[in-house]
Amino acid sequence: MSNPAEGSSGRTLARYLAPALVLAGLVIAWALVVALFAVEPEVLPGPGLVVESTWADRSALAPAAWTTLQEAVLGIAVAIVLAVLLAVAIDWSRTARRSLYPLLVASQTIPIIALAPLVVIWFGFGQTPKIVLVALFTFFAIAVGTLQGLASSDPDSMDLLRTMGAGRRQLLWRVRLPSALPQFFTGLKVAVAYSLVAAIVAEFVGAEQGLGVYMTGARNALRTDLVFGAVVVTALLTLVLFGIVALAERLAMPWRRPSQTEADW
Repeated sequence: MSNPAEGSSGRTLARYLAPALVLAGLVIAWALVVALFAVEPEVLPGPGLVVESTWADRSALAPAAWTTLQEAVLGIAVAIVLAVLLAVAIDWSRTARRSLYPLLVASQTIPIIALAPLVVIWFGFGQTPKIVLVALFTFFAIAVGTLQGLASSDPDSMDLLRTMGAGRRQLLWRVRLPSALPQFFTGLKVAVAYSLVAAIVAEFVGAEQGLGVYMTGARNALRTDLVFGAVVVTALLTLVLFGIVALAERLAMPWRRPSQTEADW
């Protein structure tokens, strides 16, 4: 008789083994291309050189990464508050839905690179403009996910609570917001994936510290290996934030089974 724990551990291993093998294959191919074609390090450094240079420059890279991470996390926090309040307002009122939802969609037609100089002019070169830009860049996915989650509330549960005398506020707290949690976290995962990128783009426009400043300095010094190292650090930090959100999702909804990613045809 098979052990369920062994089956679960086997599925977990298979889930992470496949992307690890693909990543290893890409790194090997990268190293082979650099070695076979004798590519100059200023054009394409090898993976070994990237790791070595990044570790050697960790004293400069670490504070830059910490600054960008702070901007991303604080921006996401602001985005969550704005997005949830906006989604509840749109869901609560037909007037708000007609007046705010088109503006919510239209806000995504403005490129962040166009907003960045204006926000820097208004708020200066500190962390505040970066946090504002991260919030503006990421709140849309959270707001739309929350709004769709609110709209997908179970009508039978709503009717049952109405027969028991529940008002709109009780329906919101007991049915609609809990129903919105899955799609809220889906939107939050999308937002987290772009938060660090938004912070770095904001730093390119004007900043005193951060990965964007670090990349700009490395690029100007023709240190492509350090630019690659900063990119790798950005990817790792994004994965950490994504993992934290996934863990929070499981803790917030322990009753929800993980989604099936491998469907039979």
